Amino acid sequence: MTDARIRLATSNDAEALSRLNQEFNGGYKRPSVEIIESLNKSNELIAVAVVSGKVVGFGCAQSFQSFCYKELQGEITELYVEEAARRKGIAASLISCLEKNLRERGVESVKVLTGKENDAAIKMYESCTYVKDDELLLNKNL
Repeated sequence: MTDARIRLATSNDAEALSRLNQEFNGGYKRPSVEIIESLNKSNELIAVAVVSGKVVGFGCAQSFQSFCYKELQGEITELYVEEAARRKGIAASLISCLEKNLRERGVESVKVLTGKENDAAIKMYESCTYVKDDELLLNKNL
């Protein structure tokens, strides 16, 4: 493990989150003001990894209640570490931070969605004791 410091994001991280999100998801660069607004309004957990004062990765998670289930539901929705900081345990540390905060909210199990051919991500999640299931994702743009 590198000397990464893992913590929940603050509005001071908005510019770095914008940069990393564009690297990860492509498209236009989200303005910092939109990220700050999301941080202030959303129930989303956003963890960041900081190495030598620079944010090098982030992970996002949600917790939500559904009438279908008695238990609070949790999902890790995004996870990204910039190329130069990979293979140093940062992704696993981000996951651990998100899990800790989800557990504090009362979540007992967490789902993750990742690409079926994203072998590196799948191996990393499995190393964090996540187990593949037989669910199938269907998607539609509206």
